[in-house]
Amino acid sequence: MSSNGKSSTVSGFYKMPVKERIDFVKKFSDLTEKEANVFSSSLDIEIADRMIENVLGTFELPVGVAVNFLINEKDYLVPMATEESSVVAAASNAAKIARIKGGFKTECSDPLMIGQIQVLNLKDVAGAAKEIMNHKDEILKIANAQDKILVDLGGGAKDLEVRILDSPLGKMIVTHLIVDVRDAMGANAVNTMVEALAPVIEDITSGKVRLKILSNLADKRIVKAKAVFDKEKMGGEKIVDAFLESYTLASIDPYRAATHNKGIMNGIDSLIIATGNDFRAIEAGAHAYAARNGQYTSLTTYSKDENGDLVGEIELPIAIGIVGGAGNIHPKAKVCKKILRIKTAQELSEVVASLGLAQNFAAVFALSTVGIQKGHMSLHAKNIAVMAGAKDHEIDKVAEQLIKEGKIKLDRAKEILAEIK
Repeated sequence: MSSNGKSSTVSGFYKMPVKERIDFVKKFSDLTEKEANVFSSSLDIEIADRMIENVLGTFELPVGVAVNFLINEKDYLVPMATEESSVVAAASNAAKIARIKGGFKTECSDPLMIGQIQVLNLKDVAGAAKEIMNHKDEILKIANAQDKILVDLGGGAKDLEVRILDSPLGKMIVTHLIVDVRDAMGANAVNTMVEALAPVIEDITSGKVRLKILSNLADKRIVKAKAVFDKEKMGGEKIVDAFLESYTLASIDPYRAATHNKGIMNGIDSLIIATGNDFRAIEAGAHAYAARNGQYTSLTTYSKDENGDLVGEIELPIAIGIVGGAGNIHPKAKVCKKILRIKTAQELSEVVASLGLAQNFAAVFALSTVGIQKGHMSLHAKNIAVMAGAKDHEIDKVAEQLIKEGKIKLDRAKEILAEIK
């Protein structure tokens, strides 16, 4: 349990009525009555109209919380916005197993983002690259003049890198501006800086700047999470061995690795969306990072320790913010961040990585034992019951019969519903 005496472990959370779940979260995260009620209302149409163009309305996703998470000795309830069944329950169960051996331990680098400046039409590429580095101090000074508030907070442009690339257009230079963005995702700050630097780089190199934009491969903003999953709770060392056999395919085969990593993103994306962050940016960076060594592979690694327990680790770039963007506009996103009780973007990144590891463990664990379909069966059966026209108490009755028969089909659901009525 955390030092503040609040535990994210709760028995039978999924059995509670929605009102009781909200009350539990309200007490855990010290929500006001207004904040606690935000999940029962839709996004105001006027707010939506300010967020994107050509607004017609809103599209809701279910929001749930994963329980049992212990990360760096602190308890968390993890809000997840997703349409996929079993995801929240699977993450909660994985966190419960990890908790036995101390939960998740994380490491997070400084929040460094990369801004790229592409330079073309160079007569002397090597000479131009050298000149850029000779003007490094001047370039960093101009970049930091674009965002004095960020600099005052301890962030700002910190370094410069120059790469020479071969291309069908001939050799070109790509200059990387390394920016500490503090608690922001960083796109706006970085893009403003590289755009301001474009004419400066052109003067220094006598070349032509074309692209000037942030990179979503944030490989200087890396987060790692690690957990030990208790062998006895998993079902014994034979189950651990079966898990490792399943994982090995993802480590060597990109066809399996793509699905394996999708399971990671089931958890990560759900939290990214819930906090109003850019899940496309996280996806792009994660998948690019998975292929950084020339072959697409797993973002997680698993091994067995001397006790026979399963050790899971994850490493990936996470460009995420707690200030700016939709997360400071969307009422539910603001409450989700309060539920997490986070103080910095780095802390949020650590929760994201832990959730990704938990989600991946849960998926591979299911695949290694009962198969993935069993976990989806209950909610899938209920969805089919609803499609067949079942209402209220009829839904559970139809779903239970479908599961009992092992045939979750719409036509059979209609037959069962007719028999009930």
